[in-house]
Amino acid sequence: MEELSRKYFQEFKLYLEVEKNFSPHTLCAYSSDILSFLVWLDKRSIKDVSYQIIRDYLFYIQQFNYSKKTTARKIASLRTFYRFLYREKVIDANPALGVHSPKTGKSLPKFLSEAEIEQIMNNLKMDSPAGYRNRTILELLYATGMRISELSSLNFENLNLEENEIKVFGKGSKERIVLVSKRAKDFLETYIKTVRYLIFKDDKQKSNSPVFINKTGFRLQPQSVRKALNGLMEKIELPKHITPHMFRHSFATKMLENGADLRVVQELLGHSSISNTQIYTHVSMEKLRQSYENAHPRAV
Repeated sequence: MEELSRKYFQEFKLYLEVEKNFSPHTLCAYSSDILSFLVWLDKRSIKDVSYQIIRDYLFYIQQFNYSKKTTARKIASLRTFYRFLYREKVIDANPALGVHSPKTGKSLPKFLSEAEIEQIMNNLKMDSPAGYRNRTILELLYATGMRISELSSLNFENLNLEENEIKVFGKGSKERIVLVSKRAKDFLETYIKTVRYLIFKDDKQKSNSPVFINKTGFRLQPQSVRKALNGLMEKIELPKHITPHMFRHSFATKMLENGADLRVVQELLGHSSISNTQIYTHVSMEKLRQSYENAHPRAV
């Protein structure tokens, strides 16, 4: 890799982490995309890259049969990288401006039914501190619609349980308030008062201390929650792959099915655009259509 490429690759990663506040997952994906591109460039300088060279690279990666979604992300990574280089005055013009992403289309989010939620909750053993903590986490995810990364980053100063509120920081450090159900609140209060101490014997719950911790007292990371959920799913016979994010989808779908205003759901989810929330109305309409076809004598 050319020396200038190496230098600005490191600065680009710092830019994504500090200024753009990308999640660890997105940061890793974008870094990997750009690293692959720079390795492909070999000794050629990032300053000499033209629109045609980027097109040549996109033609090259076609042999790997990436999905449209992955290809679109790789193009977005290149755009962001060269926008960064242009801002830093490394280049005089952005060669990625005219590169278009493939149309991916929006797939309907996968969600869990009430019966499936209860089946998961009932099979989660709470006979250990970690088990109770994990049950509390899933109850919170379903009750609030939080992202797993948002839940992982919670500190005690973010909790206002007297008002059944939690302050979370979403993508781009955008602050919002989510509401907590009585059931989830009861689990959370029991976890804080008794269970958390059993996980790690540290009674100094400072305002900036993490709410959810591992056995060493450090903040519980999203991958640990995913690992715990995967272990649970192996014991439950459900005909779908369950992820923590499906609890967020299930929250939004259930809210809309029960008559919640679309703008309210948008606010609770922390979506910057209403179009991101509208996808859940398609899920709800599909359920309405199925109910209609099952119930109406002349539906088919």
